[in-house]
Amino acid sequence: MYDYIIIGSGIIGTTIARELSKYDVKILVLEKENDVANHQTIANSAVIHSGHDPKENTLKARLCVEGNALYEEMEKELHIPLLRTGAFVIAHNDEEENTLNDLYERALHNGVTEISFFSKQEALKLESNLPDDITKALSLPSTKVTYPWEVAFACLENAIINGASFQKDSEVTKIKKTGEIFEVEVNFKEIIKTKSIISAAGIFSDTIAQMIEKDVQYKMKPRKGEYFVLDRKVKRFMNHVIYPLPTAKGKGVLIIPQVHGNILLGPTSTLQDEKDLVSNTKEGLNQIREDVKHLAKNIPFDQVIRTFAGIRSSCTYDDFFIQESKEIKNYFHVAGIDSPGLTAAPAIAKYLVNEVLKSHQLKKNPNFNPIRIKRDAFYHLDDKTQQDLIKENPYYGNLVCKCEKITEAEIMEAIHGPLGNDTIKGIKKRARAGSGLCQGGYCEGTILRIIARETKQPVNKINYYSQNTPILVQETKVKP
Repeated sequence: MYDYIIIGSGIIGTTIARELSKYDVKILVLEKENDVANHQTIANSAVIHSGHDPKENTLKARLCVEGNALYEEMEKELHIPLLRTGAFVIAHNDEEENTLNDLYERALHNGVTEISFFSKQEALKLESNLPDDITKALSLPSTKVTYPWEVAFACLENAIINGASFQKDSEVTKIKKTGEIFEVEVNFKEIIKTKSIISAAGIFSDTIAQMIEKDVQYKMKPRKGEYFVLDRKVKRFMNHVIYPLPTAKGKGVLIIPQVHGNILLGPTSTLQDEKDLVSNTKEGLNQIREDVKHLAKNIPFDQVIRTFAGIRSSCTYDDFFIQESKEIKNYFHVAGIDSPGLTAAPAIAKYLVNEVLKSHQLKKNPNFNPIRIKRDAFYHLDDKTQQDLIKENPYYGNLVCKCEKITEAEIMEAIHGPLGNDTIKGIKKRARAGSGLCQGGYCEGTILRIIARETKQPVNKINYYSQNTPILVQETKVKP
Protein backbone atom coordinates (compact mmCIF):
# COMPACT_ATOMS: atom_id res chain seq x y z
CA MET A 1 0.00 0.00 0.00
CA TYR A 2 1.35 3.38 -1.03
CA ASP A 3 0.49 6.81 0.27
CA TYR A 4 0.95 8.37 -3.18
CA ILE A 5 1.18 7.02 -6.69
CA ILE A 6 2.53 9.57 -9.16
CA ILE A 7 1.58 8.85 -12.76
CA GLY A 8 4.28 10.07 -15.13
CA SER A 9 8.05 10.53 -14.80
CA GLY A 10 8.62 13.69 -16.78
CA ILE A 11 10.02 16.82 -15.19
CA ILE A 12 6.74 17.37 -13.29
CA GLY A 13 6.34 13.85 -11.91
CA THR A 14 9.99 13.62 -10.86
CA THR A 15 10.12 17.02 -9.12
CA ILE A 16 6.92 16.10 -7.27
CA ALA A 17 8.48 12.77 -6.25
CA ARG A 18 11.52 14.54 -4.86
CA GLU A 19 9.43 17.11 -3.01
CA LEU A 20 7.22 14.41 -1.47
CA SER A 21 10.30 12.39 -0.45
CA LYS A 22 11.04 15.18 2.02
CA TYR A 23 8.13 13.76 4.01
CA ASP A 24 7.47 10.46 5.77
CA VAL A 25 5.31 8.91 3.04
CA LYS A 26 5.48 5.89 0.74
CA ILE A 27 5.71 6.94 -2.92
CA LEU A 28 5.59 5.06 -6.21
CA VAL A 29 6.25 6.71 -9.58
CA LEU A 30 4.68 4.87 -12.53
CA GLU A 31 5.92 5.37 -16.10
CA LYS A 32 4.38 3.68 -19.12
CA GLU A 33 7.56 4.08 -21.19
CA ASN A 34 10.84 2.24 -20.65
CA ASP A 35 12.63 5.39 -19.49
CA VAL A 36 12.27 8.61 -17.54
CA ALA A 37 11.43 11.84 -19.39
CA ASN A 38 10.56 10.28 -22.73
CA HIS A 39 8.01 12.83 -23.94
CA GLN A 40 7.69 16.57 -23.33
CA THR A 41 10.74 16.75 -21.07
CA ILE A 42 13.13 15.39 -23.68
CA ALA A 43 11.81 17.53 -26.55
CA ASN A 44 11.66 21.15 -25.43
CA SER A 45 13.70 24.33 -25.52
CA ALA A 46 15.51 23.78 -22.18
CA VAL A 47 15.00 27.43 -21.20
CA ILE A 48 14.53 28.50 -17.58
CA HIS A 49 12.44 31.59 -18.32
CA SER A 50 12.55 34.78 -16.27
CA GLY A 51 8.78 35.16 -15.96
CA HIS A 52 8.33 38.10 -18.33
CA ASP A 53 5.69 36.46 -20.53
CA PRO A 54 2.97 34.65 -18.51
CA LYS A 55 -0.28 36.54 -18.01
CA GLU A 56 -0.41 38.49 -14.75
CA ASN A 57 -1.96 36.95 -11.63
CA THR A 58 -1.83 33.38 -12.95
CA LEU A 59 -0.17 30.29 -11.53
CA LYS A 60 2.05 30.29 -14.61
CA ALA A 61 3.37 33.75 -13.72
CA ARG A 62 3.85 33.06 -10.02
CA LEU A 63 5.40 29.60 -10.35
CA CYS A 64 7.63 30.60 -13.26
CA VAL A 65 9.36 33.28 -11.21
CA GLU A 66 9.56 31.04 -8.13
CA GLY A 67 10.83 28.12 -10.19
CA ASN A 68 13.56 30.20 -11.82
CA ALA A 69 14.96 30.97 -8.37
CA LEU A 70 14.65 27.35 -7.20
CA TYR A 71 16.93 26.15 -10.00
CA GLU A 72 19.79 27.93 -8.27
CA GLU A 73 19.17 25.77 -5.21
CA MET A 74 18.75 22.61 -7.30
CA GLU A 75 22.07 23.23 -9.04
CA LYS A 76 23.85 23.10 -5.68
CA GLU A 77 21.94 20.12 -4.29
CA LEU A 78 21.49 17.94 -7.38
CA HIS A 79 24.49 19.02 -9.48
CA ILE A 80 22.36 19.77 -12.51
CA PRO A 81 23.86 21.86 -15.33
CA LEU A 82 22.85 25.52 -15.61
CA LEU A 83 24.03 27.88 -18.35
CA ARG A 84 23.38 31.47 -17.32
CA THR A 85 22.79 33.00 -20.72
CA GLY A 86 20.44 35.87 -19.99
CA ALA A 87 17.99 36.73 -22.75
CA PHE A 88 16.98 39.50 -25.13
CA VAL A 89 13.48 40.13 -26.43
CA ILE A 90 14.00 42.26 -29.52
CA ALA A 91 11.91 44.90 -31.27
CA HIS A 92 12.27 46.17 -34.85
CA ASN A 93 10.08 49.32 -34.91
CA ASP A 94 8.06 51.75 -32.79
CA GLU A 95 5.00 49.50 -32.64
CA GLU A 96 7.06 46.56 -31.43
CA GLU A 97 8.79 48.80 -28.90
CA ASN A 98 5.38 49.59 -27.43
CA THR A 99 4.77 45.86 -27.00
CA LEU A 100 8.22 45.58 -25.45
CA ASN A 101 7.22 48.25 -22.92
CA ASP A 102 4.11 46.23 -22.08
CA LEU A 103 6.27 43.15 -21.51
CA TYR A 104 8.50 45.17 -19.20
CA GLU A 105 5.49 46.18 -17.10
CA ARG A 106 4.21 42.60 -17.07
CA ALA A 107 7.60 41.31 -15.94
CA LEU A 108 7.68 43.79 -13.06
CA HIS A 109 4.15 42.82 -12.06
CA ASN A 110 5.11 39.13 -12.12
CA GLY A 111 8.03 39.77 -9.78
CA VAL A 112 10.96 39.76 -12.20
CA THR A 113 13.50 42.03 -10.54
CA GLU A 114 16.39 41.81 -13.01
CA ILE A 115 15.19 43.56 -16.14
CA SER A 116 16.26 46.54 -18.25
CA PHE A 117 16.19 48.01 -21.75
CA PHE A 118 19.17 47.98 -24.10
CA SER A 119 19.58 50.30 -27.04
CA LYS A 120 20.35 48.89 -30.47
CA GLN A 121 24.03 49.76 -30.04
CA GLU A 122 24.24 48.19 -26.59
CA ALA A 123 22.57 44.97 -27.77
CA LEU A 124 24.74 44.68 -30.91
CA LYS A 125 27.85 45.20 -28.84
CA LEU A 126 26.99 42.04 -26.89
CA GLU A 127 25.47 40.04 -29.77
CA SER A 128 26.97 41.05 -33.11
CA ASN A 129 24.76 38.61 -35.03
CA LEU A 130 21.51 40.31 -34.07
CA PRO A 131 19.73 41.72 -37.15
CA ASP A 132 20.71 45.21 -38.26
CA ASP A 133 17.13 46.47 -38.17
CA ILE A 134 16.51 45.97 -34.43
CA THR A 135 15.67 49.15 -32.54
CA LYS A 136 15.58 48.03 -28.90
CA ALA A 137 15.99 44.98 -26.68
CA LEU A 138 14.51 43.95 -23.36
CA SER A 139 17.27 42.33 -21.27
CA LEU A 140 16.33 39.45 -18.94
CA PRO A 141 19.54 38.40 -17.15
CA SER A 142 17.85 35.81 -14.90
CA THR A 143 17.11 33.60 -17.95
CA LYS A 144 19.04 30.32 -17.90
CA VAL A 145 19.30 27.07 -19.85
CA THR A 146 19.48 23.58 -18.38
CA TYR A 147 19.50 19.97 -19.58
CA PRO A 148 15.86 18.94 -18.94
CA TRP A 149 16.08 15.17 -18.75
CA GLU A 150 19.19 15.42 -16.58
CA VAL A 151 17.08 17.43 -14.12
CA ALA A 152 14.39 14.72 -14.21
CA PHE A 153 17.01 11.99 -13.65
CA ALA A 154 18.52 13.95 -10.77
CA CYS A 155 15.19 14.54 -9.04
CA LEU A 156 14.07 10.92 -9.36
CA GLU A 157 17.44 9.52 -8.28
CA ASN A 158 17.31 11.76 -5.21
CA ALA A 159 13.73 10.74 -4.48
CA ILE A 160 14.71 7.06 -4.70
CA ILE A 161 17.64 7.64 -2.34
CA ASN A 162 15.10 9.10 0.07
CA GLY A 163 12.71 6.15 -0.11
CA ALA A 164 10.59 6.57 -3.25
CA SER A 165 10.05 3.71 -5.71
CA PHE A 166 10.02 3.79 -9.51
CA GLN A 167 8.39 1.36 -11.91
CA LYS A 168 8.87 1.76 -15.68
CA ASP A 169 7.11 -0.12 -18.48
CA SER A 170 3.99 0.33 -16.35
CA GLU A 171 1.05 1.78 -18.24
CA VAL A 172 -1.96 2.69 -16.11
CA THR A 173 -4.90 0.89 -17.74
CA LYS A 174 -7.65 1.31 -15.13
CA ILE A 175 -8.33 3.16 -11.88
CA LYS A 176 -10.95 2.13 -9.34
CA LYS A 177 -11.69 3.54 -5.90
CA THR A 178 -13.17 1.40 -3.16
CA GLY A 179 -13.82 3.29 0.05
CA GLU A 180 -10.71 5.34 0.74
CA ILE A 181 -8.35 3.19 -1.35
CA PHE A 182 -7.49 3.44 -5.05
CA GLU A 183 -6.75 0.31 -7.04
CA VAL A 184 -4.49 1.18 -9.97
CA GLU A 185 -4.35 -1.42 -12.71
CA VAL A 186 -1.03 -1.58 -14.59
CA ASN A 187 -0.60 -3.22 -18.00
CA PHE A 188 -4.08 -4.78 -17.74
CA LYS A 189 -2.97 -7.18 -15.00
CA GLU A 190 -1.09 -5.86 -11.94
CA ILE A 191 -3.14 -4.10 -9.23
CA ILE A 192 -1.38 -1.57 -7.00
CA LYS A 193 -3.15 0.06 -4.05
CA THR A 194 -2.66 3.63 -2.87
CA LYS A 195 -4.34 6.23 -0.67
CA SER A 196 -3.81 9.09 -3.15
CA ILE A 197 -3.06 9.56 -6.84
CA ILE A 198 -1.18 12.46 -8.39
CA SER A 199 -1.55 12.55 -12.16
CA ALA A 200 1.41 14.16 -13.89
CA ALA A 201 0.67 12.37 -17.13
CA GLY A 202 1.35 15.27 -19.47
CA ILE A 203 -0.57 15.18 -22.72
CA PHE A 204 -2.39 12.05 -21.49
CA SER A 205 -3.72 13.76 -18.33
CA ASP A 206 -7.32 13.82 -19.56
CA THR A 207 -7.09 10.17 -20.66
CA ILE A 208 -6.02 9.16 -17.15
CA ALA A 209 -8.62 11.39 -15.51
CA GLN A 210 -11.40 9.80 -17.58
CA MET A 211 -10.63 6.49 -15.88
CA ILE A 212 -11.92 7.86 -12.57
CA GLU A 213 -13.92 11.04 -13.25
CA LYS A 214 -17.22 11.43 -15.10
CA ASP A 215 -16.68 15.10 -15.94
CA VAL A 216 -13.04 16.04 -16.52
CA GLN A 217 -12.70 19.82 -16.23
CA TYR A 218 -10.26 20.21 -19.11
CA LYS A 219 -9.31 18.65 -22.42
CA MET A 220 -5.73 18.32 -23.57
CA LYS A 221 -4.77 20.08 -26.81
CA PRO A 222 -1.56 18.63 -28.27
CA ARG A 223 0.67 21.35 -29.66
CA LYS A 224 3.70 20.25 -31.66
CA GLY A 225 6.97 22.17 -31.67
CA GLU A 226 9.75 21.48 -34.18
CA TYR A 227 13.45 22.32 -33.85
CA PHE A 228 16.80 22.47 -35.60
CA VAL A 229 19.95 21.49 -33.67
CA LEU A 230 23.19 23.25 -34.66
CA ASP A 231 26.59 21.64 -34.12
CA ARG A 232 28.85 22.76 -31.28
CA LYS A 233 31.11 24.45 -33.83
CA VAL A 234 28.63 27.36 -33.78
CA LYS A 235 29.18 28.02 -30.07
CA ARG A 236 29.29 31.78 -29.44
CA PHE A 237 27.24 32.51 -32.57
CA MET A 238 24.71 33.67 -29.99
CA ASN A 239 25.37 33.80 -26.26
CA HIS A 240 21.94 34.96 -25.08
CA VAL A 241 18.57 33.32 -25.55
CA ILE A 242 16.89 35.46 -28.21
CA TYR A 243 13.11 35.87 -28.13
CA PRO A 244 10.80 37.50 -30.64
CA LEU A 245 7.75 39.31 -29.30
CA PRO A 246 5.22 36.71 -28.08
CA THR A 247 2.00 35.93 -29.95
CA ALA A 248 -1.22 34.10 -29.13
CA LYS A 249 0.58 30.85 -30.06
CA GLY A 250 3.31 31.36 -27.48
CA LYS A 251 6.81 32.75 -27.21
CA GLY A 252 7.57 32.05 -30.86
CA VAL A 253 10.69 30.69 -32.55
CA LEU A 254 13.79 31.30 -30.41
CA ILE A 255 17.56 31.02 -30.65
CA ILE A 256 18.75 29.03 -27.65
CA PRO A 257 22.35 28.28 -26.65
CA GLN A 258 22.57 24.88 -24.96
CA VAL A 259 24.66 23.71 -22.01
CA HIS A 260 26.82 21.45 -24.20
CA GLY A 261 27.58 24.10 -26.81
CA ASN A 262 24.89 23.37 -29.40
CA ILE A 263 22.27 25.93 -30.39
CA LEU A 264 18.57 25.20 -30.87
CA LEU A 265 16.39 27.04 -33.38
CA GLY A 266 12.67 26.71 -32.68
CA PRO A 267 10.04 25.77 -31.75
CA THR A 268 7.05 26.02 -34.02
CA SER A 269 3.61 25.81 -32.41
CA THR A 270 1.05 23.72 -34.28
CA LEU A 271 -2.16 22.28 -32.83
CA GLN A 272 -2.83 18.68 -33.80
CA ASP A 273 -5.19 15.89 -32.80
CA GLU A 274 -2.59 13.17 -32.28
CA LYS A 275 -0.99 13.00 -28.84
CA ASP A 276 2.13 11.12 -29.90
CA LEU A 277 2.89 12.30 -33.45
CA VAL A 278 6.35 13.86 -33.19
CA SER A 279 7.60 13.75 -36.76
CA ASN A 280 9.16 16.78 -38.38
CA THR A 281 7.44 18.44 -41.32
CA LYS A 282 8.72 20.40 -44.29
CA GLU A 283 6.31 23.20 -43.40
CA GLY A 284 7.45 23.40 -39.79
CA LEU A 285 11.16 23.47 -40.60
CA ASN A 286 10.62 26.07 -43.32
CA GLN A 287 8.73 28.20 -40.80
CA ILE A 288 11.71 28.09 -38.44
CA ARG A 289 14.04 29.15 -41.25
CA GLU A 290 11.85 32.15 -42.03
CA ASP A 291 11.03 33.22 -38.47
CA VAL A 292 14.58 33.00 -37.18
CA LYS A 293 15.72 35.52 -39.83
CA HIS A 294 13.99 38.18 -37.73
CA LEU A 295 16.21 37.24 -34.77
CA ALA A 296 19.67 37.00 -36.32
CA LYS A 297 21.83 37.40 -39.40
CA ASN A 298 24.55 35.02 -40.62
CA ILE A 299 22.61 32.02 -39.36
CA PRO A 300 24.78 28.90 -39.87
CA PHE A 301 22.16 26.58 -41.34
CA ASP A 302 25.00 24.56 -42.86
CA GLN A 303 25.79 23.38 -39.31
CA VAL A 304 22.43 21.68 -38.67
CA ILE A 305 23.16 18.18 -37.32
CA ARG A 306 19.61 17.04 -36.62
CA THR A 307 15.97 18.02 -36.27
CA PHE A 308 13.38 16.89 -33.75
CA ALA A 309 9.86 17.62 -32.57
CA GLY A 310 8.00 17.43 -29.28
CA ILE A 311 4.45 17.74 -27.98
CA ARG A 312 3.44 20.43 -25.49
CA SER A 313 0.76 19.59 -22.93
CA SER A 314 -1.54 22.51 -23.61
CA CYS A 315 -5.16 22.26 -22.47
CA THR A 316 -8.47 24.09 -22.59
CA TYR A 317 -7.94 25.48 -19.08
CA ASP A 318 -6.16 28.81 -19.42
CA ASP A 319 -3.49 28.18 -16.77
CA PHE A 320 -1.74 25.34 -15.01
CA PHE A 321 -4.46 23.02 -13.64
CA ILE A 322 -3.18 21.93 -10.21
CA GLN A 323 -6.19 20.88 -8.19
CA GLU A 324 -7.81 18.06 -6.28
CA SER A 325 -10.61 16.40 -8.21
CA LYS A 326 -14.03 17.85 -7.45
CA GLU A 327 -15.49 14.35 -7.84
CA ILE A 328 -12.91 12.02 -6.31
CA LYS A 329 -11.23 12.84 -3.00
CA ASN A 330 -7.43 12.42 -3.02
CA TYR A 331 -7.13 12.33 -6.81
CA PHE A 332 -4.94 15.27 -7.81
CA HIS A 333 -4.58 16.81 -11.25
CA VAL A 334 -1.29 18.40 -12.34
CA ALA A 335 -2.28 19.13 -15.92
CA GLY A 336 -1.91 21.69 -18.69
CA ILE A 337 1.77 22.07 -17.85
CA ASP A 338 2.99 23.65 -21.07
CA SER A 339 5.45 26.56 -21.19
CA PRO A 340 6.83 27.63 -18.75
CA GLY A 341 6.42 24.17 -17.26
CA LEU A 342 10.11 23.26 -17.18
CA THR A 343 10.90 26.51 -15.40
CA ALA A 344 8.02 26.19 -12.97
CA ALA A 345 8.50 22.46 -12.22
CA PRO A 346 10.19 22.74 -8.80
CA ALA A 347 7.74 25.46 -7.77
CA ILE A 348 4.80 23.37 -9.02
CA ALA A 349 5.98 20.54 -6.77
CA LYS A 350 6.19 22.84 -3.75
CA TYR A 351 2.82 24.43 -4.52
CA LEU A 352 1.18 21.00 -4.78
CA VAL A 353 2.69 19.70 -1.55
CA ASN A 354 2.43 22.87 0.55
CA GLU A 355 -0.92 24.23 -0.62
CA VAL A 356 -2.99 21.62 -2.48
CA LEU A 357 -2.01 18.77 -0.13
CA LYS A 358 -2.06 21.00 2.94
CA SER A 359 -4.89 19.07 4.60
CA HIS A 360 -2.79 15.88 4.52
CA GLN A 361 -0.60 17.32 7.30
CA LEU A 362 2.53 15.55 6.12
CA LYS A 363 5.32 14.85 8.59
CA LYS A 364 8.92 15.60 7.67
CA ASN A 365 11.24 12.78 6.68
CA PRO A 366 13.97 13.06 9.34
CA ASN A 367 16.46 11.25 7.10
CA PHE A 368 15.92 13.31 3.96
CA ASN A 369 19.18 13.94 2.09
CA PRO A 370 18.92 16.70 -0.55
CA ILE A 371 22.25 15.90 -2.19
CA ARG A 372 22.75 13.94 -5.40
CA ILE A 373 26.34 13.55 -6.52
CA LYS A 374 27.22 13.34 -10.19
CA ARG A 375 30.80 13.04 -11.40
CA ASP A 376 31.96 15.21 -14.27
CA ALA A 377 32.33 13.68 -17.72
CA PHE A 378 35.65 11.89 -18.11
CA TYR A 379 37.01 14.30 -20.73
CA HIS A 380 36.45 17.26 -18.34
CA LEU A 381 38.71 15.72 -15.68
CA ASP A 382 42.36 16.65 -15.25
CA ASP A 383 45.08 14.33 -16.59
CA LYS A 384 45.97 12.80 -13.23
CA THR A 385 42.35 11.97 -12.38
CA GLN A 386 41.89 10.44 -15.83
CA GLN A 387 45.01 8.29 -15.46
CA ASP A 388 43.92 7.14 -12.00
CA LEU A 389 40.51 6.15 -13.34
CA ILE A 390 42.04 4.22 -16.24
CA LYS A 391 44.25 2.29 -13.80
CA GLU A 392 41.18 1.50 -11.70
CA ASN A 393 39.01 0.64 -14.72
CA PRO A 394 40.71 0.17 -18.12
CA TYR A 395 37.40 0.73 -19.92
CA TYR A 396 37.94 4.45 -19.30
CA GLY A 397 40.81 4.18 -21.74
CA ASN A 398 38.55 3.10 -24.60
CA LEU A 399 37.01 6.08 -26.40
CA VAL A 400 33.75 5.00 -28.04
CA CYS A 401 32.02 8.25 -29.06
CA LYS A 402 34.69 10.44 -30.61
CA CYS A 403 32.37 13.43 -31.22
CA GLU A 404 31.43 13.75 -27.55
CA LYS A 405 34.57 12.03 -26.15
CA ILE A 406 32.59 9.38 -24.27
CA THR A 407 34.38 6.30 -22.96
CA GLU A 408 33.22 2.70 -22.73
CA ALA A 409 33.21 2.94 -18.94
CA GLU A 410 30.76 5.86 -19.06
CA ILE A 411 28.45 3.89 -21.34
CA MET A 412 28.59 0.96 -18.91
CA GLU A 413 27.74 3.32 -16.04
CA ALA A 414 24.75 4.61 -18.02
CA ILE A 415 23.53 1.03 -18.44
CA HIS A 416 23.97 0.02 -14.79
CA GLY A 417 23.40 3.34 -12.97
CA PRO A 418 20.59 4.12 -10.49
CA LEU A 419 18.23 4.78 -13.40
CA GLY A 420 20.12 2.70 -15.92
CA ASN A 421 18.76 1.97 -19.39
CA ASP A 422 19.44 -0.58 -22.12
CA THR A 423 18.38 1.30 -25.25
CA ILE A 424 20.46 3.31 -27.72
CA LYS A 425 18.63 6.53 -27.01
CA GLY A 426 18.58 5.86 -23.27
CA ILE A 427 22.39 5.75 -23.32
CA LYS A 428 22.44 8.89 -25.47
CA LYS A 429 20.30 10.69 -22.86
CA ARG A 430 22.58 9.69 -20.01
CA ALA A 431 26.08 9.72 -21.47
CA ARG A 432 25.60 11.85 -24.64
CA ALA A 433 27.14 9.08 -26.73
CA GLY A 434 25.77 9.69 -30.22
CA SER A 435 24.85 13.34 -29.62
CA GLY A 436 27.61 14.86 -31.72
CA LEU A 437 28.15 15.74 -35.35
CA CYS A 438 27.80 12.19 -36.70
CA GLN A 439 24.68 11.49 -34.55
CA GLY A 440 25.89 7.99 -33.78
CA GLY A 441 26.98 7.17 -37.32
CA TYR A 442 30.37 5.88 -36.14
CA CYS A 443 29.69 4.73 -32.58
CA GLU A 444 26.13 3.38 -32.55
CA GLY A 445 27.13 -0.14 -33.57
CA THR A 446 29.72 -0.30 -30.81
CA ILE A 447 27.23 1.04 -28.26
CA LEU A 448 24.72 -1.60 -29.34
CA ARG A 449 27.27 -4.36 -28.77
CA ILE A 450 28.22 -2.95 -25.35
CA ILE A 451 24.56 -2.90 -24.31
CA ALA A 452 24.12 -6.48 -25.52
CA ARG A 453 27.22 -7.62 -23.64
CA GLU A 454 26.33 -5.84 -20.39
CA THR A 455 22.69 -6.94 -20.38
CA LYS A 456 23.39 -10.45 -21.72
CA GLN A 457 20.96 -10.02 -24.60
CA PRO A 458 21.40 -10.86 -28.29
CA VAL A 459 22.15 -7.79 -30.41
CA ASN A 460 18.89 -8.13 -32.33
CA LYS A 461 16.95 -7.64 -29.09
CA ILE A 462 18.45 -4.23 -28.32
CA ASN A 463 15.90 -1.45 -28.81
CA TYR A 464 16.51 2.00 -30.16
CA TYR A 465 14.22 3.71 -27.64
CA SER A 466 10.83 2.32 -26.65
CA GLN A 467 9.69 -1.28 -26.55
CA ASN A 468 9.67 -3.16 -29.85
CA THR A 469 12.04 -0.79 -31.66
CA PRO A 470 14.97 -3.11 -32.43
CA ILE A 471 17.96 -1.67 -34.27
CA LEU A 472 18.66 -4.92 -36.09
CA VAL A 473 15.70 -6.45 -37.89
CA GLN A 474 17.30 -9.03 -40.17
CA GLU A 475 20.63 -9.98 -41.66
CA THR A 476 21.57 -8.27 -44.93
CA LYS A 477 24.85 -10.09 -45.60
CA VAL A 478 24.17 -13.79 -45.70
CA LYS A 479 25.43 -16.58 -47.86
CA PRO A 480 22.98 -17.69 -50.58
